[in-house]
Amino acid sequence: MISLEVRINKEVRDYQESIFFGLSLRQCLFSALAILVAVACYFLLHHFTSGSQYDWVCVLAAFPFALGGFFRYNGMNAEQFLAAFLRSQLAYSRRLLFLSENLYARALERSSVKEALTLD
Repeated sequence: MISLEVRINKEVRDYQESIFFGLSLRQCLFSALAILVAVACYFLLHHFTSGSQYDWVCVLAAFPFALGGFFRYNGMNAEQFLAAFLRSQLAYSRRLLFLSENLYARALERSSVKEALTLD
């Protein structure tokens, strides 16, 4: 019997279909969400501020939403990374203390072999 192994390059496994202007569906949705946030921010703030101060606020408000579509870290997208980060911060927020234990000295403590060992 002949065994056949098919090797697939890593780039082929990470293939994503482009929907609009080379963007994936996820990137298109997050870009549209960022545009909606920027427009909503503009219409809410342009009555309260003068000049172009609200322009920067709109850009800063839309930036996290735009970044969400393109963010990848260790194979995780933005919301998976945020969930893992928050879980690690909340669950492991206590201080961990490492105390070593000399098992060899503890085993020789009760034996008849006398060596110059001190327990910490």
